[in-house]
Amino acid sequence: MKKLLSSLPINMDLGLLLIRIILGVLMACYGYNKLIHFDQMAAFFGKINFLGMTGKIPLALTIFAEFFCSLLLIVGLLTRLSLIPLLICMGYIVAVMDNMEIYKAGDNGTEFQSAFIYFVIYLALFFTGPGRYSVDSALLKK
Repeated sequence: MKKLLSSLPINMDLGLLLIRIILGVLMACYGYNKLIHFDQMAAFFGKINFLGMTGKIPLALTIFAEFFCSLLLIVGLLTRLSLIPLLICMGYIVAVMDNMEIYKAGDNGTEFQSAFIYFVIYLALFFTGPGRYSVDSALLKK
């Protein structure tokens, strides 16, 4: 009971592992869907301008971030480096696609945009690191 009332973490590394796995799987599903429907998605991405690029290049960058970087995040390999494309992708969605609207009125009251939630959690993971249960930790162990 004392541990439940304490402000100290019970197992920080296990919590970071669960966050990495859950967010990684959820975002990898977005990326995988874009990957298998590349041609249909390219038509939609033709309207999106990312640093002067349109069409298949921004889509390929999005797939790289959402799918491949999420797989790296799940296993905890090059975690902070893999979070950079994910942060850029979610930041772009929040800033440009959602016009900085981080919340909106929904069916059950106010709802936060999912890209904003992903961005905040990715930023927290960037600052905390992958934790002890990661490939990064195993490789850097001496």
